[in-house]
Amino acid sequence: MGIINLTPDSFSDGSQLGRQGDDGFRVSLDKTLLRAETMLAEGAAILDIGGESTRPGAAPVSDQEQMDRVLPVVAAIRSNLDVCISVDSSSVAVMRAAIAAGAEFINDIRALSAPEAVGLIAESEAAVCLMHMQGQPGTMQQAYRYDDVVTEVMAFLKARVDACRQQGIARSRLLVDPGFGFGKSLQHNYRLLKDLPRFAALELPILLGISRKSMIGAVVGRPPQQRLAGSIAAATLALKGGASIIRSHDVAATVDAIRVHCAFHDPESAVVHEE
Repeated sequence: MGIINLTPDSFSDGSQLGRQGDDGFRVSLDKTLLRAETMLAEGAAILDIGGESTRPGAAPVSDQEQMDRVLPVVAAIRSNLDVCISVDSSSVAVMRAAIAAGAEFINDIRALSAPEAVGLIAESEAAVCLMHMQGQPGTMQQAYRYDDVVTEVMAFLKARVDACRQQGIARSRLLVDPGFGFGKSLQHNYRLLKDLPRFAALELPILLGISRKSMIGAVVGRPPQQRLAGSIAAATLALKGGASIIRSHDVAATVDAIRVHCAFHDPESAVVHEE
Protein backbone atom coordinates (compact mmCIF):
# COMPACT_ATOMS: atom_id res chain seq x y z
CA MET A 1 0.00 0.00 0.00
CA GLY A 2 1.65 3.19 -1.21
CA ILE A 3 1.06 6.36 0.79
CA ILE A 4 -0.13 9.49 -1.03
CA ASN A 5 -0.42 12.38 1.43
CA LEU A 6 -2.27 15.40 0.07
CA THR A 7 -1.46 17.56 3.08
CA PRO A 8 0.92 20.38 3.96
CA ASP A 9 1.76 18.97 7.39
CA SER A 10 2.24 15.20 7.28
CA PHE A 11 5.22 14.20 9.41
CA SER A 12 7.35 12.82 6.57
CA ASP A 13 6.30 14.13 3.17
CA GLY A 14 3.91 17.02 3.79
CA SER A 15 3.50 19.58 0.97
CA GLN A 16 5.42 17.54 -1.64
CA LEU A 17 2.34 17.12 -3.81
CA GLY A 18 1.03 20.68 -3.66
CA ARG A 19 1.75 24.24 -2.67
CA GLN A 20 0.78 26.54 0.17
CA GLY A 21 -0.59 29.85 -1.11
CA ASP A 22 -2.69 32.72 0.15
CA ASP A 23 -5.78 30.63 -0.58
CA GLY A 24 -4.52 27.65 1.42
CA PHE A 25 -2.91 24.36 0.39
CA ARG A 26 -3.63 23.31 -3.17
CA VAL A 27 -2.85 19.86 -4.52
CA SER A 28 -0.99 19.48 -7.82
CA LEU A 29 -2.92 16.88 -9.81
CA ASP A 30 0.01 16.37 -12.22
CA LYS A 31 2.52 15.72 -9.41
CA THR A 32 0.11 13.42 -7.61
CA LEU A 33 -0.72 11.38 -10.69
CA LEU A 34 3.00 11.02 -11.42
CA ARG A 35 3.58 9.82 -7.84
CA ALA A 36 0.74 7.32 -8.25
CA GLU A 37 2.13 6.05 -11.56
CA THR A 38 5.58 5.66 -10.03
CA MET A 39 4.26 3.72 -7.03
CA LEU A 40 2.23 1.45 -9.29
CA ALA A 41 5.33 0.77 -11.44
CA GLU A 42 7.29 0.00 -8.26
CA GLY A 43 4.81 -2.67 -7.28
CA ALA A 44 2.08 -1.04 -5.18
CA ALA A 45 -1.22 -2.93 -5.23
CA ILE A 46 -3.14 -0.27 -3.28
CA LEU A 47 -2.75 3.52 -3.14
CA ASP A 48 -3.84 5.14 0.13
CA ILE A 49 -4.89 8.76 -0.38
CA GLY A 50 -5.30 11.10 2.58
CA GLY A 51 -6.32 14.73 2.81
CA GLU A 52 -5.83 15.19 6.55
CA SER A 53 -2.64 14.65 8.52
CA THR A 54 -3.06 12.38 11.55
CA ARG A 55 0.45 12.81 12.93
CA PRO A 56 0.67 13.57 16.68
CA GLY A 57 -0.44 17.14 17.28
CA ALA A 58 -2.09 17.54 13.89
CA ALA A 59 -4.98 19.98 13.54
CA PRO A 60 -8.28 18.68 12.14
CA VAL A 61 -9.25 19.45 8.55
CA SER A 62 -12.84 20.14 7.47
CA ASP A 63 -14.77 17.62 5.39
CA GLN A 64 -14.92 20.06 2.49
CA GLU A 65 -11.16 20.67 2.52
CA GLN A 66 -10.51 16.93 2.60
CA MET A 67 -12.84 16.40 -0.35
CA ASP A 68 -11.28 19.27 -2.31
CA ARG A 69 -7.89 17.61 -1.90
CA VAL A 70 -8.85 13.96 -2.31
CA LEU A 71 -11.74 13.63 -4.78
CA PRO A 72 -10.00 15.02 -7.91
CA VAL A 73 -7.09 12.66 -7.23
CA VAL A 74 -9.37 9.65 -6.77
CA ALA A 75 -11.13 10.47 -10.06
CA ALA A 76 -7.84 10.97 -11.92
CA ILE A 77 -6.33 7.73 -10.66
CA ARG A 78 -9.53 5.81 -11.39
CA SER A 79 -9.51 7.16 -14.97
CA ASN A 80 -5.82 6.53 -15.66
CA LEU A 81 -4.55 3.63 -13.57
CA ASP A 82 -5.58 0.07 -12.78
CA VAL A 83 -5.01 0.00 -9.03
CA CYS A 84 -7.06 -0.36 -5.86
CA ILE A 85 -7.79 3.08 -4.40
CA SER A 86 -7.95 3.55 -0.64
CA VAL A 87 -9.01 6.77 1.08
CA ASP A 88 -7.67 7.54 4.54
CA SER A 89 -10.48 9.33 6.40
CA SER A 90 -12.79 9.07 9.40
CA SER A 91 -15.40 11.43 7.95
CA VAL A 92 -18.64 9.86 6.76
CA ALA A 93 -19.08 12.64 4.18
CA VAL A 94 -15.60 12.06 2.79
CA MET A 95 -16.05 8.29 2.77
CA ARG A 96 -19.36 8.57 0.90
CA ALA A 97 -17.97 10.96 -1.71
CA ALA A 98 -14.77 8.97 -2.15
CA ILE A 99 -16.63 5.70 -2.73
CA ALA A 100 -18.87 7.45 -5.26
CA ALA A 101 -15.73 8.75 -7.01
CA GLY A 102 -14.21 5.27 -7.30
CA ALA A 103 -12.49 4.40 -4.01
CA GLU A 104 -12.77 0.72 -3.13
CA PHE A 105 -11.17 0.79 0.31
CA ILE A 106 -11.59 2.99 3.39
CA ASN A 107 -8.69 3.26 5.85
CA ASP A 108 -10.16 4.66 9.07
CA ILE A 109 -7.96 5.47 12.07
CA ARG A 110 -11.14 5.71 14.17
CA ALA A 111 -12.43 2.26 13.18
CA LEU A 112 -15.79 3.50 11.85
CA SER A 113 -16.69 5.05 15.21
CA ALA A 114 -18.35 8.12 13.64
CA PRO A 115 -22.16 8.02 13.64
CA GLU A 116 -23.47 6.34 10.47
CA ALA A 117 -19.99 5.19 9.39
CA VAL A 118 -20.66 1.47 9.83
CA GLY A 119 -23.99 1.78 8.06
CA LEU A 120 -22.42 3.62 5.15
CA ILE A 121 -19.82 0.91 4.62
CA ALA A 122 -22.44 -1.81 5.04
CA GLU A 123 -24.47 -0.27 2.21
CA SER A 124 -21.42 -0.06 -0.06
CA GLU A 125 -19.11 -2.69 -1.51
CA ALA A 126 -15.95 -1.10 -0.08
CA ALA A 127 -13.42 -2.85 2.10
CA VAL A 128 -12.43 -1.15 5.34
CA CYS A 129 -9.47 -1.21 7.69
CA LEU A 130 -10.33 -0.75 11.37
CA MET A 131 -7.46 0.81 13.27
CA HIS A 132 -6.87 1.17 17.00
CA MET A 133 -6.14 4.62 18.42
CA GLN A 134 -6.18 5.74 22.04
CA GLY A 135 -7.17 9.42 22.20
CA GLN A 136 -7.22 11.79 19.23
CA PRO A 137 -4.38 12.90 16.91
CA GLY A 138 -4.06 16.32 18.51
CA THR A 139 -3.33 14.94 21.98
CA MET A 140 -2.86 11.16 21.65
CA GLN A 141 0.85 11.21 22.48
CA GLN A 142 0.41 13.36 25.58
CA ALA A 143 -1.50 10.86 27.71
CA TYR A 144 -2.02 7.15 27.19
CA ARG A 145 -2.43 4.24 29.54
CA TYR A 146 -2.57 0.47 29.15
CA ASP A 147 -2.41 -2.38 31.62
CA ASP A 148 -1.67 -4.80 28.75
CA VAL A 149 -1.37 -3.04 25.40
CA VAL A 150 -1.69 -6.15 23.20
CA THR A 151 -4.72 -7.54 25.01
CA GLU A 152 -6.46 -4.16 25.06
CA VAL A 153 -5.80 -3.37 21.40
CA MET A 154 -7.02 -6.82 20.38
CA ALA A 155 -10.17 -6.42 22.50
CA PHE A 156 -10.92 -3.04 20.91
CA LEU A 157 -10.48 -4.38 17.38
CA LYS A 158 -12.63 -7.43 18.11
CA ALA A 159 -15.40 -5.16 19.42
CA ARG A 160 -15.26 -3.01 16.27
CA VAL A 161 -15.26 -6.09 14.05
CA ASP A 162 -18.31 -7.39 15.91
CA ALA A 163 -20.07 -4.04 15.47
CA CYS A 164 -19.40 -4.17 11.72
CA ARG A 165 -20.56 -7.76 11.41
CA GLN A 166 -23.77 -7.00 13.30
CA GLN A 167 -24.66 -4.39 10.67
CA GLY A 168 -24.01 -6.76 7.80
CA ILE A 169 -20.42 -6.07 6.71
CA ALA A 170 -18.93 -9.35 5.50
CA ARG A 171 -15.70 -10.52 7.13
CA SER A 172 -14.19 -10.63 3.64
CA ARG A 173 -14.36 -6.81 3.56
CA LEU A 174 -12.65 -6.24 6.93
CA LEU A 175 -9.01 -5.68 7.88
CA VAL A 176 -7.44 -4.61 11.17
CA ASP A 177 -4.51 -2.36 12.11
CA PRO A 178 -2.99 -2.19 15.65
CA GLY A 179 -2.29 1.52 15.11
CA PHE A 180 1.43 1.95 15.62
CA GLY A 181 2.16 5.44 16.98
CA PHE A 182 -1.47 6.28 17.70
CA GLY A 183 -1.61 6.85 21.45
CA LYS A 184 1.25 4.49 22.30
CA SER A 185 4.74 4.74 23.77
CA LEU A 186 7.88 3.43 22.10
CA GLN A 187 7.70 0.33 24.28
CA HIS A 188 3.99 -0.19 23.48
CA ASN A 189 4.75 -0.05 19.75
CA TYR A 190 7.52 -2.61 19.93
CA ARG A 191 5.49 -4.88 22.18
CA LEU A 192 2.72 -4.84 19.55
CA LEU A 193 5.25 -5.63 16.83
CA LYS A 194 6.81 -8.46 18.85
CA ASP A 195 3.41 -9.95 19.70
CA LEU A 196 1.82 -9.40 16.29
CA PRO A 197 1.26 -13.17 15.83
CA ARG A 198 -1.37 -12.97 18.59
CA PHE A 199 -3.57 -10.89 16.27
CA ALA A 200 -4.07 -13.98 14.11
CA ALA A 201 -6.79 -14.86 16.63
CA LEU A 202 -8.95 -12.16 15.00
CA GLU A 203 -8.87 -14.21 11.77
CA LEU A 204 -8.61 -11.11 9.58
CA PRO A 205 -5.87 -9.64 7.38
CA ILE A 206 -3.55 -7.26 9.25
CA LEU A 207 -2.60 -3.93 7.68
CA LEU A 208 0.49 -2.35 9.19
CA GLY A 209 1.49 1.31 9.00
CA ILE A 210 5.02 1.61 10.37
CA SER A 211 6.88 3.45 7.60
CA ARG A 212 9.28 6.20 8.78
CA LYS A 213 7.43 6.55 12.09
CA SER A 214 8.89 7.90 15.32
CA MET A 215 9.21 4.38 16.71
CA ILE A 216 11.82 3.87 13.98
CA GLY A 217 13.43 7.29 14.44
CA ALA A 218 13.74 6.89 18.21
CA VAL A 219 15.75 3.70 17.79
CA VAL A 220 17.95 4.66 14.82
CA GLY A 221 18.35 8.36 15.66
CA ARG A 222 17.50 9.61 12.17
CA PRO A 223 14.94 12.08 10.72
CA PRO A 224 11.94 10.72 8.74
CA GLN A 225 13.56 10.85 5.30
CA GLN A 226 16.53 8.77 6.56
CA ARG A 227 14.54 5.94 8.15
CA LEU A 228 14.32 3.60 5.14
CA ALA A 229 16.56 0.85 6.49
CA GLY A 230 14.80 0.89 9.86
CA SER A 231 11.39 0.88 8.19
CA ILE A 232 12.31 -2.10 6.01
CA ALA A 233 13.60 -4.00 9.05
CA ALA A 234 10.32 -3.33 10.87
CA ALA A 235 8.27 -4.28 7.81
CA THR A 236 10.15 -7.57 7.52
CA LEU A 237 9.47 -8.34 11.18
CA ALA A 238 5.82 -7.46 10.61
CA LEU A 239 5.60 -9.86 7.67
CA LYS A 240 7.12 -12.57 9.83
CA GLY A 241 4.49 -11.77 12.47
CA GLY A 242 1.62 -12.24 10.03
CA ALA A 243 1.00 -8.83 8.43
CA SER A 244 -0.83 -9.04 5.09
CA ILE A 245 -0.44 -5.46 3.84
CA ILE A 246 2.45 -3.06 4.47
CA ARG A 247 1.63 0.65 4.16
CA SER A 248 4.76 2.48 3.02
CA HIS A 249 6.19 5.75 1.71
CA ASP A 250 8.99 3.77 0.00
CA VAL A 251 7.22 1.35 -2.29
CA ALA A 252 10.12 -0.06 -4.33
CA ALA A 253 12.25 -0.99 -1.32
CA THR A 254 9.26 -2.37 0.58
CA VAL A 255 8.18 -4.52 -2.36
CA ASP A 256 11.74 -5.89 -2.56
CA ALA A 257 11.53 -6.85 1.11
CA ILE A 258 8.13 -8.49 0.59
CA ARG A 259 9.42 -10.50 -2.38
CA VAL A 260 12.43 -11.78 -0.44
CA HIS A 261 10.23 -12.65 2.52
CA CYS A 262 7.84 -14.58 0.27
CA ALA A 263 10.71 -16.45 -1.44
CA PHE A 264 12.15 -17.38 1.94
CA HIS A 265 8.74 -18.48 3.25
CA ASP A 266 7.94 -20.57 0.16
CA PRO A 267 11.05 -21.25 -1.96
CA GLU A 268 9.12 -23.30 -4.51
CA SER A 269 6.94 -20.31 -5.42
CA ALA A 270 9.83 -17.85 -5.87
CA VAL A 271 9.33 -15.74 -9.00
CA VAL A 272 12.05 -14.38 -11.28
CA HIS A 273 11.72 -10.62 -11.91
CA GLU A 274 13.73 -9.18 -14.78
CA GLU A 275 16.16 -6.38 -13.91
